Amino acid sequence: MRDEGSQDVLRQILMDHNRRYPRWGVEDVYKLLHQAAMGSEHAAPEEALARAWLDRELSQMGPGPAEGVVDPISPDGEVVRVHLRPFVAEGHDPQKLVAAFLRTARDHPASVATLESSCRQAVLVAADGAMPFTAGALRAFLQEVASRRYPPVHHSAMYRASYRPAYRVVSQRVLRAEIPLLWDKP
Repeated sequence: MRDEGSQDVLRQILMDHNRRYPRWGVEDVYKLLHQAAMGSEHAAPEEALARAWLDRELSQMGPGPAEGVVDPISPDGEVVRVHLRPFVAEGHDPQKLVAAFLRTARDHPASVATLESSCRQAVLVAADGAMPFTAGALRAFLQEVASRRYPPVHHSAMYRASYRPAYRVVSQRVLRAEIPLLWDKP
């Protein structure tokens, strides 16, 4: 069970994403929670396909919102999104990111219990009225994905059109090992 401190951190993560991505929808909240709890296993093809996927995305991603390179998405800080635009702009090696992504997919322990707890917390945050959707709409969406055993989902069309997401979900522990320069900045 999550403690109160991690619930507060999850609330902060949700409110931060709500501030940065005000056109997000219930699918996007769930996707964030799913990635934080389940890691990237669902999205990891074999190595050659993962490298080709990243190369294609890098060549087609175009401009997007101003984002930091590393964006913690789990309350313990272990799971992060690495945003591709600033990652490449800072001169980091995309192939090292592929390695970190694939290692995370292989080694990160998925937790349905954590996902369920996070979903309950997200409904409470939405009930505060700060989100661009109601707690009822979020609850209904989360009940529907729960009935399907919590599958991964795509970002909403509005989110994709507004923010052009381009990132990889990785373990910060793995990322530190694969790309230590991300952590050595002043």
